Amino acid sequence: MELDMTVARKAAEEAVEAAQQVISDFLARGDWHVTLKSDQSPVTEVDVAAEKAIKQVLTKALPNAAFFGEETGKSAATEKSGKGAGLRWLVDPIDGTKSFIRGSRYYSTQIALEVDDELRLGVSNAPAYGEKMVAVHEQGAWLDGRQVHCNDITSIDDAFFSSGNLTTLARDADAWSRYAQIVGRVRRVRGYGDFCHYHQLCSGQADLILESDVNILDIAALTVAVREAGGIITDMHGQAVNEATTSVLAACSVALHEQALDLLHG
Repeated sequence: MELDMTVARKAAEEAVEAAQQVISDFLARGDWHVTLKSDQSPVTEVDVAAEKAIKQVLTKALPNAAFFGEETGKSAATEKSGKGAGLRWLVDPIDGTKSFIRGSRYYSTQIALEVDDELRLGVSNAPAYGEKMVAVHEQGAWLDGRQVHCNDITSIDDAFFSSGNLTTLARDADAWSRYAQIVGRVRRVRGYGDFCHYHQLCSGQADLILESDVNILDIAALTVAVREAGGIITDMHGQAVNEATTSVLAACSVALHEQALDLLHG
């Protein structure tokens, strides 16, 4: 469908600002409840309140768009045709809740927009870290207002590598051994995780990322950013990112991505 991306971008940026205000208010108060979801992952009342604030902004801007939130789940578009048809917001109000609970600054708000099942817009806001990434399909990626680009590293021997959640990978001895081959080849190894190493990839501070335990709400906005910064992002098997994706292999160049895939599966 036809959509004015300026309107969508403005709404997404306003929504992360609304979430940031909610988070800031709770932090100033210093008191909130934490409960466990069915999968035993934590959720705070801050997550819920931030998602509510986000949804209000996005629904006002595009009332017919569907919504998929980390805390409130999926809601269909109010109409199946007309303005807003084929649109869906994907939202994680606090990606990195465990970090947030511990007082770490490695948490962020993630908002992406799908247009006809294709990720077209992403905003990744990390208020405690002081960074906001905005990316628009076929327009570019900006970090704090400055357009950013991935490195042009093509050899794994020159790559700065960052890993995130690796629980599933570590449970497979063969896969873990192949992961070790990457670690043994790259120039530097770090483990920034969450939004942080994707921001770094987009701005040339990192070159290769691997995670084996994610969900689409963690990475939807960041997927747009990586692509618009000139990088490549798939799951760890080289398959395209979609709603069922649970792992990530992202690189600054196709050549580097292919080398990493070969080491993981060769």
